[in-house]
Amino acid sequence: MSEVRLIPFEVNAVVKEAGILPDGVEMVQAPAIWEESGKGKGRIIAVIDTGCQIDHPDLQSRIIGGKNFTKDFGGDADRYDDNNGHGTHVAGTIAATNGEKGVQGVAPDSKLLIVKVLNEAGSGSYQSIINGIRYAIDWKGPDGERVNVISMSLGGPSNVPELYEAIKDAVNQNISVVCAAGNEGDGREDTSEYAYPGAYNEVIEVGAASFQRMLAPFSNTNNEIDLIAPGVDILSTYPGGEYAVLSGTSMAAPHVSGALALLMNVAEKEFKRTLSEAEIYSQLIKRTVPIGCSKQAEGNGLLALNLVNQLESLFNIYTTTWSQTEVKAEKVVKS
Repeated sequence: MSEVRLIPFEVNAVVKEAGILPDGVEMVQAPAIWEESGKGKGRIIAVIDTGCQIDHPDLQSRIIGGKNFTKDFGGDADRYDDNNGHGTHVAGTIAATNGEKGVQGVAPDSKLLIVKVLNEAGSGSYQSIINGIRYAIDWKGPDGERVNVISMSLGGPSNVPELYEAIKDAVNQNISVVCAAGNEGDGREDTSEYAYPGAYNEVIEVGAASFQRMLAPFSNTNNEIDLIAPGVDILSTYPGGEYAVLSGTSMAAPHVSGALALLMNVAEKEFKRTLSEAEIYSQLIKRTVPIGCSKQAEGNGLLALNLVNQLESLFNIYTTTWSQTEVKAEKVVKS
């Protein structure tokens, strides 16, 4: 099988302290539903990437386990630390829980299963990805916990049948699979760029948007894009106990992974039952806002987690206004 690599990303800055809520977390409206979602408590997200700095101050309490599927660290399966930087950044966007000098992720009370499948150079085999996915599917926590979401910000040009089967097995077992769309975009909405596993229909493929609510010019466009999320100048955790500002669809995907942890708690509380992967997907998509691009560029639109609550409030105002208008009309008719 051919090699798979990190989806290219740009490191814009590295700092020792942050101490703020990242703009991306605010843009997707995560804090607005933290109370009703329990900040993702009880949900497990498998981060299939380059590993993670397991003792990072903002992440060490979030990590529930992991495994190394690369030859790094002598092939020690129990060493899944991050010697690249990418995986730590992705993990922080999902679940960082800040001290005074740190950052918070989208779902800061969720837990992370760290699956290292890419080496220091950000590359690995398709077989290591497949093994990592199957590990996440089969994993059980100390209290019987199971993985709810798989997050992958990686890709390659090849459609590998064994990879596709692993993806389908995960989805069939009610695991939402989130993938970055890729950064081979040419700035045009009418051309298609595909990277796998993102291009599989069964995954949730995420493109990148800027804070100005514009499609990032590097974001892949194709007919499998599901939605877009912040992916330009994203602040998150970085190895060495530091923080970095990175850009790429790799940074957009973990916003959606964390969002799913929140929505699972919200929706299952409302419906009073466990929802299927397809039902959770529908809850995600109903919380998107179009930004004016083509469907193959933005899919269903930009992630906005509090949209349903905002629409309900707006509808209540409209209904009240309408009722008052009807009362006035009745009085006019009677008089």
